[in-house]
Amino acid sequence: MSVLPIRLYPDPVLRVACADVERFDARLAGLVRNLVETMYAAPGVGLAAPQVGVGSRVAVVDVTVGEEEGGLHILVNPVIVEQSGAETDLEGCLSIPELSETVKRPGWIVVEAMDVEGKKFRLEAEGFLARVICHEVDHLAGVLFVDHLRGLKKEKARRHLRRLEQESEVAV
Repeated sequence: MSVLPIRLYPDPVLRVACADVERFDARLAGLVRNLVETMYAAPGVGLAAPQVGVGSRVAVVDVTVGEEEGGLHILVNPVIVEQSGAETDLEGCLSIPELSETVKRPGWIVVEAMDVEGKKFRLEAEGFLARVICHEVDHLAGVLFVDHLRGLKKEKARRHLRRLEQESEVAV
C-alpha cells in the first residue's frame, strides 16, 4: 500500500466528471488500498479517486477514522438514489486546505454502489455518514463543497480559492 499525494485546488482533475469503473481487477483493488491508506494518513473521513489524480468513480469513507470494525465503506460507481431531510453542518475538504464552511446536505440517503469485486449493494446512511458520502459522490462528478455555498460564504470561499490559485502559479 502507498500513501498517495492528495491533489489540491486548483488542480483540474478535481473538476472532471469521473468515468464508471468497468474492470474489477487487481488494479482497482490496489487503488482502493491506496485510497484507504491515504485517507487514514491525511487524516480524513473520506477520499475520492480524483483527489489522488485518478478519474474513476471510486471513493472510500470511514467516519470512525479506522476505529470501528465495519466503519470502512468502499464505494465503486456510487449513485445516491434516495434522499430526504436536510442538515447544515461544517464541512471541509482535503483538497482545499484551510477552508471550512457550513453546507446544507440531505439528512438521510440511500446510495447504490459496487464493492471492489463488482458486487452491487445498497447502503442507507444518515447524519455525518450521509454528509461524507454526498461530499465524496460530488467529487466524482467534479463538484466541490464550495459549489454549494451562497452569499457571503461563497464570496469568502471564492477569495480563498483565488489565493490558492495564486500560490499554485508561484509554485510552478
